[in-house]
Amino acid sequence: MVVARSGGIARIVLDRPGKANALTAEMLAALRDAVLAAQDRVLVLTGAGTVFSAGADLEAARAGLATSPLWEEVSAAVAGFAGLSIAALNGSCAGGALGMVLACDLRVAVPEARMFYPVMRLGYLPQPSDPGRLRALVGPSRAKLLLMGGAKVGAAEALAMGLLDAVAEDVDAAAAALSADVLAAPDGHGPAIKRMI
Repeated sequence: MVVARSGGIARIVLDRPGKANALTAEMLAALRDAVLAAQDRVLVLTGAGTVFSAGADLEAARAGLATSPLWEEVSAAVAGFAGLSIAALNGSCAGGALGMVLACDLRVAVPEARMFYPVMRLGYLPQPSDPGRLRALVGPSRAKLLLMGGAKVGAAEALAMGLLDAVAEDVDAAAAALSADVLAAPDGHGPAIKRMI
């Protein structure tokens, strides 16, 4: 994982591209701690390479990571971030990694990104807060489509259903554009509006 801070933006990059940014317990704990430590106006979560994250590392999942409370802790940290949080999906997002994406305020993805959460097929329950956040974005039927029907949705479909807020070839530039007003506002203005929403 790489954390970079510049101009009011904390940018956290999942950096295991050779393994499709599959997450281990150590990565999840480091991600949680990095988000909790961020005091910036904007938080951007992205990945290295061409995949945002394949979810849990397979070996770690077999060893119990799939049901670890760390997933919920990461999502709670993201949801609790006072400023604007943006998931800049440089590629597909699967499984538990979708939880941190759902916890972000905004989601932007490259056109070729696909999103899926195969808990039904794998026999796991989703993390506790994920179904509620998913339902709030896409409605109950589409939440069931993703969680129970095993649907894999492309970026265009995800945008149409409300799972994404924008699709862009350059997600870093899109995240920067979405951050501009927050960065230009007086101190505390962004968090105040976020609390009102």
